[in-house]
Amino acid sequence: MGRVGTEDPLQQHLILAGGGHSHALLLRRWAMEGHPRGVLITLVSRASTALYSGMVPGLIAGRYGRRETAIDLRRLCDRAGVRFVRAEITGLDPAKRELRLAGRPPLRWDRLSLDVGAVTPGSGGMAIKPLEPFLAWSESLAPGGAPCRVLGGGAAGVEVALALKARGLRVELVRRGDSLALGSPGANRAGERMLAAAGVALRNPDPEADVGVPADGPGPLVRCTGSRAPHWLAASGLPSDPATGRVFTEASLEVEGHPGVFACGDCGLVRSAPRPPSGVWAVRVAPVLAANLRRSLRGEPLRPWHPPRHALQLLGDGGAVDGQPRALAQWGSFCLGPSRWLWWCKAWIDRRFISRFQALAPMVEESPCRGCAAKLGAAPLRGALERLGVAAAGGWPADQGSPGGDDAAVIAGSLDQGLLLQSLDGFPALVGDDWLNGRLTALHACSDLWACGARVESVLALVTLPRGTAARQEEWLLQTLAGVLSVLDPLGARLVGGHTLEQRTTSEGLSLALSVTGRSEPGRFWAKGDLAAGDRLLLSRPIGSGVLFAGAMAGAAEPEWIDGALEVMAQSQQPLVELLAAHGCRACTDVTGFGLLGHLGEMLEAAAEPLRVALEPQALPAFSGALELLERGFASSLAPANRSAWVELETGRVQAAALKAPLRELLIDPQTCGPLLASMPAAAAQAALAAVRTAGFPRAELIGTVVAAPA
Repeated sequence: MGRVGTEDPLQQHLILAGGGHSHALLLRRWAMEGHPRGVLITLVSRASTALYSGMVPGLIAGRYGRRETAIDLRRLCDRAGVRFVRAEITGLDPAKRELRLAGRPPLRWDRLSLDVGAVTPGSGGMAIKPLEPFLAWSESLAPGGAPCRVLGGGAAGVEVALALKARGLRVELVRRGDSLALGSPGANRAGERMLAAAGVALRNPDPEADVGVPADGPGPLVRCTGSRAPHWLAASGLPSDPATGRVFTEASLEVEGHPGVFACGDCGLVRSAPRPPSGVWAVRVAPVLAANLRRSLRGEPLRPWHPPRHALQLLGDGGAVDGQPRALAQWGSFCLGPSRWLWWCKAWIDRRFISRFQALAPMVEESPCRGCAAKLGAAPLRGALERLGVAAAGGWPADQGSPGGDDAAVIAGSLDQGLLLQSLDGFPALVGDDWLNGRLTALHACSDLWACGARVESVLALVTLPRGTAARQEEWLLQTLAGVLSVLDPLGARLVGGHTLEQRTTSEGLSLALSVTGRSEPGRFWAKGDLAAGDRLLLSRPIGSGVLFAGAMAGAAEPEWIDGALEVMAQSQQPLVELLAAHGCRACTDVTGFGLLGHLGEMLEAAAEPLRVALEPQALPAFSGALELLERGFASSLAPANRSAWVELETGRVQAAALKAPLRELLIDPQTCGPLLASMPAAAAQAALAAVRTAGFPRAELIGTVVAAPA
């Protein structure tokens, strides 16, 4: 979650819609200098990374890897004190000042900046924009098939054709008209020489072809037919260019007739000084955007942008001729190259640009982990409860540290008729996205009842909000509770009430706690200690979320690691309840703050007879990146307290042969929205594992066997 860094009440909400180059540079500036005081800032992007457009042809050609070309937006937001929301933007309502998102409530703004990129117009084949789907598709292309046809004679079409050729593919460039469209006759001739040298055939489409799509020719088709702003932007009612959908702005980048709304990059067009969509202009405009957003928030006059008449354009061939890359330089009508030294210049400029983001220093201050890793360690909690006599009476759930208890407390009922169960869970916000944090907290809290084999019926919420205006707090509460309801509604459960509090400082952030009530089916209650010798242990999904988020706070976690973990954590495990019941589940718990080893120790401690577990370390499923971070010495702030659970290994109650250091640390890593750990008869274990995987949990594993302790 981003750092606010001020005790000023949050008066205004600035939304940065889209993760384009201008917004990335804006965030970098704020990471170094600090963002405007008293302002809540949120970046909304459909992806957690932004690919630097200047390096994309080299990425297609195989000269760069994905990590070399990507800007980690989540990390950049964290350093800048900006909230990050990964969501698909579907529209905006200028009158209500709302940004519409897919699958969740809209976000309200006081100021809005649009940098949402562009899409490729037309139909048929594969569009070059958005880039992510195209890159995933292009990886499936292999040499030896029918020629890959690239439609479009502009700079994008030429570079993509040459990059695919450098990959070893057969390529044809299909252009409209008798020449390329690189901006000048000299550049067109030079581009044709580059294509001819690389063996890329040039031809015109069939006259009978549909608009933008050549009707003749086999093989894959790539559309590089210019760009236009996303269709939802023109549909919003903002003034826009009919041909491209780009939003008209004043020289200040403020949208015409819409104070407080700005547009830049490929989706904005300064009417008095129009420039074609290009990463060059997106970079040039960033300082003016930063200054005018501050001025707008303060109610000060805005600065005009005075773009230069021309900008240097460098077009590379990716090494399509002989493996030695070359580039073409263009400044207005002046053209130079292609040559190898121009490619060297282009590569140096591109690497220098991307390094400004990738070399950004991590947080200086030590920050404790959030999510379930923010819970109190087992030792002080256990000690306090034992002194009170609560633990001895079995009145405290074992999930909060007491020996012998179950994940949810039995309130009323009987095993024959069904039990009424209740549990409580919550934590400081794990992520800056209030909707996602509400969903994660609800899933985490509901898992206590699922681990008992019960269904959730109702929930009470305690929400503690940061200081801010009434409008800001209304928005935080709306988004948080909407995230909770995204879990409850499919379950047929109700949010029946709750309570709200306000933090005393803005830096404390939002926290959420949920009291969950539910009921078990007659004859079903999975007590934590009801495992039996010979049972197999099934773990429903990977572990390692604690170290991943600790690594993210230190700037050491790759964006795809966090994306992958959040995708799994945001998945409901409710479907597993009936599956596990059908395969004879005896005992179950959810793996949360005390880690796999801590919660496994609770199961053994609660067992009616002395038992041990033979763990199979090689079978433990870990999130991508978790073991790598543990190997490098990263750990959750709760990990030191959790290491007390290593006593299970030292006493032999949990046996694990050849357990290397990273796996020892993985065993005590605290989990948010962790897996279910179920004990079931060995005869049913393989069938249960297959059913769980088929139900959408492909990383489930059988991780050990329960054995009788020696007499």
